[in-house]
Amino acid sequence: MTIKNTPILLFLLIASAAFAQPVMDLQECLRIGLENNYDLRIVRNEELISDNNVTLGNAGFLPQVSLNSGYNLRSNNADQYPVNGEGTIETRNSNTQTLDAGLNLNWTLFEGFRIQTNYKRLKELQSIGELNTRLAVEGFVADLTAEYYNYVQQQIRLGNLQYAVSLSKERLRIVEARYQVGSLSQLDLQQARVYFNADSSLLIQQYETLNSSRIRLNELMGGDVEQHFLAKDTTILFDADLSKEELFNQAMQHNTSLLLSGKNKTLSELDLKNLRSHNYPYLRMNAGYGFTHYDYNTGTLDRQRTWGPSVGVTLGYTIFDGFNRKREQKNAEITVQNRELQVQRNKLWLESDFANMWLSYQNNIELTNLERESLHNAKVNYEIAMERYKIGDLSGLELREAQNSLLEAEQRLLTAQYRTKLYEISLLQISGKIGEYLE
Repeated sequence: MTIKNTPILLFLLIASAAFAQPVMDLQECLRIGLENNYDLRIVRNEELISDNNVTLGNAGFLPQVSLNSGYNLRSNNADQYPVNGEGTIETRNSNTQTLDAGLNLNWTLFEGFRIQTNYKRLKELQSIGELNTRLAVEGFVADLTAEYYNYVQQQIRLGNLQYAVSLSKERLRIVEARYQVGSLSQLDLQQARVYFNADSSLLIQQYETLNSSRIRLNELMGGDVEQHFLAKDTTILFDADLSKEELFNQAMQHNTSLLLSGKNKTLSELDLKNLRSHNYPYLRMNAGYGFTHYDYNTGTLDRQRTWGPSVGVTLGYTIFDGFNRKREQKNAEITVQNRELQVQRNKLWLESDFANMWLSYQNNIELTNLERESLHNAKVNYEIAMERYKIGDLSGLELREAQNSLLEAEQRLLTAQYRTKLYEISLLQISGKIGEYLE
C-alpha cells in the first residue's frame, strides 16, 4: 500500500462507516432480539407444547369413548348326513349378512393414584418448560448485552486508532517539512512513512473487527446481518457498587439452572410414586350400547336383530411379575438420590462460579482505576514528547515509543472496562437479575 493511496482508502472507509447510520441503544437491540431471535421463538413454542399437554384427559382422568360399526357377508356350502340314513341334505350358497354398530366406554376409576400423579407430573413439566424459556431468555440477554458492549468497545478502539493515525500523519507532515529544508534525513522520512502505514493498517483491520461484531449483533437480533447501525453508548459504564451478599442470596434462591435441577428431582419423585401405584389394585369400568342385524337365506329365521346396553367393572391386582416391580421401584429410589446429589453438586458449582466471578469483578474494577491513571500519565507524556520533538529535542524513535505507550494505555483501559462489564453481566445472570438490562 502506497502513502499516496492510504489516505484515500481511509477516507472512504470512514465515510462509508459513518454515512446515514441509525443509532441504537442496548434496550432497542434487546427489544428487537427478544421478538425475532430464532432460538427464543423455538423454545417458546416448546413451552407451548408443555402447556398444551396439561389436561385431565392426558393425565388419564377422563374415559375413552369409541364408536364402531361393521358389515360381514358369509357364504357357506354344507352337506348334512342324518343319522337315520335317509339321504344327504345339501345346502349351497347359504349367505349370512351381519350389520353391527356399537358405542363403547372404557374408564379407569382407580389405579393406585397413578392418574393423580400423572397430572402432577404434567404440571411439573409445564413449570420446566417455563424455566427453560426463562433460561434461554437470560442467556440471550447476557449474550446480546456482552456483544453490544463489545461493539461499543470496537467503536471506541476504532476512534483510538483513528486518533493514532492522525498523530502519525501530523508527525509525517513535520518530518516532510524538515526534510525539505534539509534538517532531517531520508531515513527519518522513510521511518515516519513506515509508522504511518503501520497505524493505517491497524485501522483498516479494526474496521473488519467492528463489522464482525455488528454482524454478530444483527444475527442475535434475528434481522438483516448487513444492517448498519452505531451503538448509542460512547463509553463502557459498569456498576462498581454491586452487593456481594445480595447477589449471592439471589443466586441461591433464583438461579434458573438450580431451579431446574430441583424440578428434575421432583420429576424423579413423581416417577417413583407412579411405580408404587402398581402396589395397589386397579378398578376399571366399561359400558356400551350395541346393535346387530342378521340376514339369513336358510334356516327357520329370515332375519334377526339384537340391541341394548352393557356395563361391567373389572377389579384386578398383579400378584407376581417376576420381581420386576420391586426392582423398578428400587432403581427409581436410587434415581431420586442421584437427583438430590446433583442439586447439591449444582449448588456447589454455583458457589464456586460466583466466588470466581466476584473476585474477577473486583480485580478488574481496581485494574480499571489503575489504567485510568496510566492513560492520564501516557497523555501527559506524549504531549511533552511531541513538544520536544517539534523543537528537535527528541528523536523519532522516542516519539514513536511515547505514541505507542499512549495507544497501549487506551487499549488496556478499554479492555479492563469491557472485562469488568462482562463479569457484571455474569453476576447478574447467575443471580437471576439479568432482566435489569431491559429496563
